[in-house]
Amino acid sequence: MSIRAFASVAGILYLAAGILGFMPGITSAPPVDAPPLTVEHSYGYLLGLFPVNVLHNLLHIGIGVWGLLMASSVATARTFAMSIAAIYGLLTVMGVLPQTHTFFGFMPLFGHDIWLHAVTAFVAGYFGLFAADEIVIIRRSNIGTDNVKVYEERPHP
Repeated sequence: MSIRAFASVAGILYLAAGILGFMPGITSAPPVDAPPLTVEHSYGYLLGLFPVNVLHNLLHIGIGVWGLLMASSVATARTFAMSIAAIYGLLTVMGVLPQTHTFFGFMPLFGHDIWLHAVTAFVAGYFGLFAADEIVIIRRSNIGTDNVKVYEERPHP
């Protein structure tokens, strides 16, 4: 998968997660022992597993749109991947710590969100740091002949 494809796929997945987080049939009420939040609007569990609220859903939608916009070039997609790795790495650590697992009462970062954020950070880190640049193949033919010349272009970071 290319870096640009990663940005597109991540964008689509996070946009979908953000939208689904607002759908009552897709989210369920939080259990009685769930940590309390200051922002309780749309507080629930997406697919019964992932705690979300209105701010969490809006964050997912924002990241999804950002990913789709950044997929336009290799350089911007790499920046997106590195940024997502840092952001979701931080959210993973915050989700593990009891003092910050609700982002100071604003967003739930606990439960299954911890491993999902860790996987997101790891995959984004791979694409941001190690994935090779795309190679664009350009085929040009001479008019009136069957000769085809093939050129490789590697984008500059």
